[in-house]
Amino acid sequence: MSEQDRLMQMLLAGAIDRRSFIRGMSALGVTGAVAGTLAASLTGNRALAATPKSGGHMRMAMGHGGSGDTLDPAHILNGALTAMHFAITNMLTEINHDGSLKPKLAEEWSSSTDASVWTFKLRKGVTFHNGRDLTAEDVIASFNHHRGKDTKSGAKALVDPITDIKADGKHTVVFSLESGDADFPFKMGEFNFPIYAAKDDGSLDWKSGIGCGGYVLKDFEPGVRASFERNPNYWQLGERAHFDSCELLTVVDVVARHSALISGEVHAIDRVDLKTAHLLAKRDGVVVEEVPSKLHYTFEMLTNKAPFDDINVRLAVKHAVDREAMLETMLSGHGIVANDHPISPAYRYFSSEIEQRTYDPDKAKHYLKKAGLSSLDVKLSASDAAFAGAVDAAVLYKDHAAKAGIDITVVREPKDGYWSNVWQHKPWCASYWFGTPTPDGIFTLGYKGGAGWNATFWDNARFNELLKKARAELDDAKRGEMYGEMQRIVRDQAGTVVPLFANDVFATSNKIGHGELANNNEVDGRMFFERWWFA
Repeated sequence: MSEQDRLMQMLLAGAIDRRSFIRGMSALGVTGAVAGTLAASLTGNRALAATPKSGGHMRMAMGHGGSGDTLDPAHILNGALTAMHFAITNMLTEINHDGSLKPKLAEEWSSSTDASVWTFKLRKGVTFHNGRDLTAEDVIASFNHHRGKDTKSGAKALVDPITDIKADGKHTVVFSLESGDADFPFKMGEFNFPIYAAKDDGSLDWKSGIGCGGYVLKDFEPGVRASFERNPNYWQLGERAHFDSCELLTVVDVVARHSALISGEVHAIDRVDLKTAHLLAKRDGVVVEEVPSKLHYTFEMLTNKAPFDDINVRLAVKHAVDREAMLETMLSGHGIVANDHPISPAYRYFSSEIEQRTYDPDKAKHYLKKAGLSSLDVKLSASDAAFAGAVDAAVLYKDHAAKAGIDITVVREPKDGYWSNVWQHKPWCASYWFGTPTPDGIFTLGYKGGAGWNATFWDNARFNELLKKARAELDDAKRGEMYGEMQRIVRDQAGTVVPLFANDVFATSNKIGHGELANNNEVDGRMFFERWWFA
């Protein structure tokens, strides 16, 4: 991608303003008048696209999905399932494109002075697809579905602090927490918590797929496709859910996704091949979008099994990857170097004081020696189901690590079943993580001891203590200090190699219109069916 193309895409995505665009183009030798005209044209097109229209059948191809997919909100293991839940139901709150919070099924909320009791007032007049009214009991059942000692929910760590949920009338829900949580309303907007109807026994009716969202689920073939029709009784009709119908296709192969978009078979694709993104952008009728994001690619080790139960081995492999080379080779510059923890500069409490880890084969050898080893033979499982180019990234890692005496055997795993058979099962594997609105979200889901999505089974007492304290701390400065310490602990002790933060790069037909794009999850927070339209 040329620097001019990059500037144009950043302007279209809203990542830079018009003045920054003109200044950048001028530095490349483009006259101010020409740059100004181009900026006006690009932003004018975006403004035109920002006028919603209703109608049409929209088809999205995603590099997610598998035959084991289920509608069970306790087991949302990929982006396709996330998008489905956002289409057919709603959460209590919604994350805006700028990371702020807005009302959704809850029209307002308030807390006790110590943020340990939260009261949500539900929007009246909301109905499920079968005509049944939304009540507090449905919200209670939706959250209790993730609770209990025997639950296998990936969101269990987020609901563990909840000690009680009760209804205060038909349209008010009160959550009591074991301690304060200033970020609690943000968690209510996470894709983990779609609101489905309660059964008579208080359990959750998720199998029917009957939600209260903008679209009604018509057909679902796990790992293949899902189809939807607009809900004629949606409470946000006219503001959201503009398509008459839509379809979600699982197309794991990135070349096939490109071809489907170019041919007009689909109207949008996620996870563009970054090596050929500049060529795709030149295709007539195609728009490549790029959003700086919290998305990060990882290599996760099982810290409860040898050899990765030894912290020195973990530090050795962390020093054995050339992050700068991987950024250019794997992301073609579409991202930034990471530092073995999940908090990017896009987060409020990112710590810039932590020294950036660099490629250092000698230091890797030093840690191997401390582990009592002169060399190390390990297997690294990877598949493009983890992220586009994951196998290539693993091979590149192998080349880097060889200089440190670490012999990596790259195991190419099947795409189907990767998340159920490899992730959290094989000793070392490629993975990826979405962004969350706050640091507490990603730390709780992926790093808290015992969390269902703690893929490395790492359990650190000091980290767990800080996580709980920071969540309840209302003093912003003190909270920032605690999050800074947590980032350092994860960097130096956890079992996750985090080499890169990737920009979210996806592509649409130029027939697609949308507003400002969110970065909390890929492709506009994966709310594209609800937020987009045909321009």
